Amino acid sequence: MDEGLRYLAAALAVGLGALGTGVAQARIGSAGAGAVAEKPEVMGSVFILTALPETMVILGFVIAAIILFE
Repeated sequence: MDEGLRYLAAALAVGLGALGTGVAQARIGSAGAGAVAEKPEVMGSVFILTALPETMVILGFVIAAIILFE
């Protein structure tokens, strides 16, 4: 039973992190596309803001690795 809960916790850590990242990137991407259409010089900051939510997925992978290999 304990092993199954560890797998479930690892899956939730990665899955919920990826879900949150997808929602955030959808909103940032659509707003960023509008901003770049109006002012092309903001492309660099929009690119950084679009990539920023990926840290949630990376953190989810780290947490899952800690859960599984501890």
